[in-house]
Amino acid sequence: MTLKSALAGLAACVLLASPALAQEKPQGAPSATVSIQQIQVAFIGSGAIGGGALKYGGKSYPITVAGLGVGGIGASRLTASGAVYGLTNRADFAGAYVQVRAGWAVGDQSGGTLWLSNNKGVTMRLKTQREGLQLALGADGVVIGFK
Repeated sequence: MTLKSALAGLAACVLLASPALAQEKPQGAPSATVSIQQIQVAFIGSGAIGGGALKYGGKSYPITVAGLGVGGIGASRLTASGAVYGLTNRADFAGAYVQVRAGWAVGDQSGGTLWLSNNKGVTMRLKTQREGLQLALGADGVVIGFK
């Protein structure tokens, strides 16, 4: 398998997964907000580690974030923030998520979006800022926990 065919296969997987997450229309107003800071490294496979905060019910809760996936090349520091939908119990926030990502970074110029969803009905739509040199297009498994 060539690099070109591997990237084409990866793009097909992402294009199939992206619409499913992107077309999920969150019901009602956001139930919380989240901010995440990560270091991401990718060369076909990808890995990320970091943390952040969940703001829910008038309180802020520190979180940990780790993930492995496929897609992308390069390294970057990521900051993401946005709305959390479907969170009715703080405990439902922790656990495994499917993440679809698309973005780029060259130096301090960047753009991108993350879509995350778990099996408890929690969905996140996050805007990203990156620093580094990276092209990110792929799908990941992400585990979020409370500190």
